[in-house]
Amino acid sequence: MTTTDQSSGLPGGAATEVERARERVAEALLRSRARSTLLTDAVDDDDLVRQHSKLMSPLVWDLAHIGNQEELWLVRDVGGREPVRSDIDELYDAFQHSRASRTELPLLSPTEARTYVAQVRDKVFDVLDRVPLHGSRLVDGGFAFGMIVQHEQQHDETMLATHQLRVGAPVLHAPDPDPALVAPIGAREVFVPAGEFTMGTSTEPWALDNERPAFQTHVDAFYIDTVPVSNGDYLAFIDAGGYDDPRWWSEVGWAYRQKAKLTAPRFWQRDGDRWLRTRFSVVEPVPVDEPVVHVCFHEAAAYAKWAGKRLPTEPEWEKAARHDPATGRSRRYPWGDEDPGVEHANLGQRHLRPAPVGSYPKGASPLGVRQLIGDVWEWLDSDFQPYPGFAAFPYREYSEVFFGGDYKMLRGGSFGTDSAAVRGTFRNWDHPIRRQIFSGFRCARDARPAS
Repeated sequence: MTTTDQSSGLPGGAATEVERARERVAEALLRSRARSTLLTDAVDDDDLVRQHSKLMSPLVWDLAHIGNQEELWLVRDVGGREPVRSDIDELYDAFQHSRASRTELPLLSPTEARTYVAQVRDKVFDVLDRVPLHGSRLVDGGFAFGMIVQHEQQHDETMLATHQLRVGAPVLHAPDPDPALVAPIGAREVFVPAGEFTMGTSTEPWALDNERPAFQTHVDAFYIDTVPVSNGDYLAFIDAGGYDDPRWWSEVGWAYRQKAKLTAPRFWQRDGDRWLRTRFSVVEPVPVDEPVVHVCFHEAAAYAKWAGKRLPTEPEWEKAARHDPATGRSRRYPWGDEDPGVEHANLGQRHLRPAPVGSYPKGASPLGVRQLIGDVWEWLDSDFQPYPGFAAFPYREYSEVFFGGDYKMLRGGSFGTDSAAVRGTFRNWDHPIRRQIFSGFRCARDARPAS
């Protein structure tokens, strides 16, 4: 006999799953808001309203925008409640105002923004308590709530990047990665055999529209680096004159290198015969054993060509990260289907730096590729395009309007990415010139001897 939960009208087992989803949503909402609070309380009001770079919004805009998106989707749409502040919708519409122009808007003050997001969150928890998490695609499994959690965490990572750009005394602090989680790397490359695998997902409850649907795709055999390219590796490229030799750069990349006068990753500066970097207002020697970070796509591609390799494509990266040749299935994460633990990956702003290459052996893929999740976003030599069968949901502006631009793909997340906002299928994209993001890379090559 099947028992039924009278409050939800669902069979007992299904009702239990709904309650688990409700608990998962509540925990994720609290975690994301704690991080937003940390990032905005760390500085004074002058810093919150200041624009630290034309590439970024003032921190106070990000905070109120987080609340406005939460209000639009969860309070008004899912909850059917009256607006909290409908008068500010246009101010916090990311498509209406460029980042560079947002300081000119009549934005909420820091006190007003904090009051607003708190009012919205109170209503959201009331909605979460009352709305069934089943019955429509928008709420099944808590999707709309998960979408908003991911949105907030994405803006938290953006705010973290703004902190990296600000000038002043250090205000963020975190322990360094655990050196006990570093293990010998062994082979520098991993062979990935040819064949089909399942790319994307049709089952991940919080997967966004550009990750869907799952489909079969063939990938030729290739080699991929076991770990990301390190600062030490990249220093060899600099010392060999890589920035001064157009042979290694694409035509577009070389033109940009000259225009932007690139000579090293962003935030690096030469000090005599050594290199220093600025990391969240701390100036320190460049650590040779960490993955290189703050390089653009053009720099990554030039290094790869200099090394006799290339950047992976998006299908190659995902196959290396998810495909299990023993079972033929694709995993949620390189290590399996369980959510990330501290032993698997460097995520969630737990550390304010990438972990040394060779870290997290328990997070390796079935083939032995490491650090595919966390540490640094990895540039890939693929454009942002929809998967076969793509359908925009729940709105075109998340993905569809970006297809066909000059965007290059980034996969895997960084030390500043929360576990709710990354998985083996998660897709990120940006302009190939961007360097303020926490971006690095690893190399690949065809399955033939390197030239």
